[in-house]
Amino acid sequence: MNENLQRDAAREDQLILVDALDRQVDIATKERAHREGLLHRAFSVVLVRQPGNDSVDWDRPAEVEFLLTKRAACKYHSGGLWTNSCCSHPRAGETLEEAVPRRVREELGAGIARVQEIDSFMYRAPFPDGLCEYEYDHVFLAECVGSLTPDPAEVDEMRWVAAGDLAAELTDHPERFTAWAYTVLAKALAHVERALQRMP
Repeated sequence: MNENLQRDAAREDQLILVDALDRQVDIATKERAHREGLLHRAFSVVLVRQPGNDSVDWDRPAEVEFLLTKRAACKYHSGGLWTNSCCSHPRAGETLEEAVPRRVREELGAGIARVQEIDSFMYRAPFPDGLCEYEYDHVFLAECVGSLTPDPAEVDEMRWVAAGDLAAELTDHPERFTAWAYTVLAKALAHVERALQRMP
């Protein structure tokens, strides 16, 4: 492997460690961050659509649907569980604005538009294998541009779900979802609900 490829591979494996205010304090490999449970910057994307419209009308966001993905069974944690459309980490030196579209294209094969950050939160989730996710997670809504062609190493299945059905499933079957999905999807649902309440 040449020096450029070695440098790129090393950069991709570096996560941004942060404090409780999301200020960078260091960098660490993904393996170390998850093994030691170090707080790091992350993002969760929820793709939305409104059947019958080319894009979501946020002045009248009735019948909005959300894209759920099932994590590939081979993932190092949470394999086989449903989650939001895409979740990952910005690389060291990469902004969220750069990382979000990059990772959606890598995982789902599509571009995105009308990207908006709607909230952020911190969570800590230890796993039976000794790994631990401890993230400052930024939640984004976006709309898909182009066809979805998920990477089978990342995604086993995907499905669009209406808001009402999603709320019921989160309540009735939380065991089907990743540790972070409930909060991410609840925030997405709340964003749509606030938009509905603003309708005349």
